Amino acid sequence: MDYFAHETAVIDEGAKIGKGTKIWHFTHVMPDSEIGENCNLGQNVVISPGVKLGHNVKVQNNVSIYTGVICEDDIFLGPSMVFTNIVNPRSAIERRDEYVETMVRKGASIGANATIICGNELGTYCLIGAGAVITKPVPAFALMAGNPAKQIGWVSEYGHRLEFGDDGTAVCPESKDEYQLEAGSVYRITS
Repeated sequence: MDYFAHETAVIDEGAKIGKGTKIWHFTHVMPDSEIGENCNLGQNVVISPGVKLGHNVKVQNNVSIYTGVICEDDIFLGPSMVFTNIVNPRSAIERRDEYVETMVRKGASIGANATIICGNELGTYCLIGAGAVITKPVPAFALMAGNPAKQIGWVSEYGHRLEFGDDGTAVCPESKDEYQLEAGSVYRITS
């Protein structure tokens, strides 16, 4: 094995797990799921069939990632955050063929106890605040908070709030990278 799995973890046949990944206590990785290299799956995590996690994805304790969720590289999923995969679930009605895809783009971070309603795309490097409820697509670099979540600002790739000047530029205080705000979108212009 090129990865570590705690003795209490359950890894079903058919799951693909990348080199250097760590899987901790009471975690269940189901068949036909794909986990990239150097991921960390905390305690009591469930990875459902068909889920795809890129490289360097950090999944904190008590997170269930349901069929239909795709996470690109460098994603952070905070403790007890929640994904959904059915728009209108009912116990007595079988809807396994109606799972709705949720895409989490590179570098996104989702805070503890946040809820992500299925069918939405979370843009690159966005930051979802703890307890936020995402009901619509999230732009790249957006800072989201509340229930339902509203955009309250912009963040850098390093997760710092960006303050844009009259010229539409901002500088990350940690990396010193420069960002441009233009027509309601943010992108990095230097590194």
